[in-house]
Amino acid sequence: MSRPGRWDPIPPRPVSQVPEIEDASRGAAAPALLGRLLAYRTPNSGRALLELAVTAGPLALLWTLAGLAVARGHWWGVLFTLPAAAFLLRLFMVQHDCGHGAFFPHKVLNDWTGRVIGVFTLTPYDHWRREHAKHHATSGDLDRRGFGDVEMLTVAEYLGLSFWRRLGYRLFRHPAVMFGLGPAYVFFIRHRLPMGEMGGGWRSWLSPMATNLAIAGLATGLILVAGARPFLLVQLPTCLIAGTIGVWLFYVQHQFEGVAWARRPRWNLTDAALGGSSHYHLPGPAGWFTANIGVHHVHHLSSRIPFYRLRAVLKDLPELDAGRLSLAQSLRGMRLALWDEGAQRLISFREMRRS
Repeated sequence: MSRPGRWDPIPPRPVSQVPEIEDASRGAAAPALLGRLLAYRTPNSGRALLELAVTAGPLALLWTLAGLAVARGHWWGVLFTLPAAAFLLRLFMVQHDCGHGAFFPHKVLNDWTGRVIGVFTLTPYDHWRREHAKHHATSGDLDRRGFGDVEMLTVAEYLGLSFWRRLGYRLFRHPAVMFGLGPAYVFFIRHRLPMGEMGGGWRSWLSPMATNLAIAGLATGLILVAGARPFLLVQLPTCLIAGTIGVWLFYVQHQFEGVAWARRPRWNLTDAALGGSSHYHLPGPAGWFTANIGVHHVHHLSSRIPFYRLRAVLKDLPELDAGRLSLAQSLRGMRLALWDEGAQRLISFREMRRS
């Protein structure tokens, strides 16, 4: 989730270049470790087509069943939106891998698959891909926050704000706002405009506007066929549920108890991947529906590893299958909202008042 407002009194430095993590890592162990990951970076067209089929196929079926049921007055059809949201979330993960060039072996196929999926996930592919690349290049860097992450202030920055801006930050960090209003803002408002690239010329506007036109066309067609009420009753909950889970995943991947953040020159991409990205243990169906995005530390080490090969990495390199973050631990971490630079850890508002 991108920041909805800049609370940091010192804006992050602009990112003029966005290097691949594999090429920019400066940690001492990076060459050997990343060299071992090279074998997993090659996408497989057959596996990619299978993953796309088992994701888009059930989603289309569930959408159809829900629409038909609701159109005929069977309101229980809305229940189909729950599994539909899970498959829509997984479809976004396919789009995510396309953005990294990790789903299909060919760039053109990755890009056009991502663009088409973006119509259904309400995410302009090319614009999102550029912003997400900046996130990978700056993750865990206290001097360059605000690219594809959830807003986080240091204790000193928070104390330097006015009363009203402190209140605003506290409201923003409240779960009801972050995971209630936040997803609606991101997918229904923020993604409709080239946020962060507003002054970048027509190329910056092309992706959001083309996606908006395609969404409008698809929505108009579905409304003409099924009616406005069935369309809204099926689409809105499906998108909001999937969006809420997606925002939660983006949040917990880089803000959890024990996470590492640093300022330059101490910061480097390898440490940011291993210490600043979670290994979120989501067993069984949860891991499948989230396309192994919980193996986020490995993803940040080498973003071109397809999601369908991340489990193999953990199996073959057991040293990376450590430091798991459980669901219970992630939920307890929701109280953490400020980075204490003295203690080098995330703390809650209550802990700040006690110090």
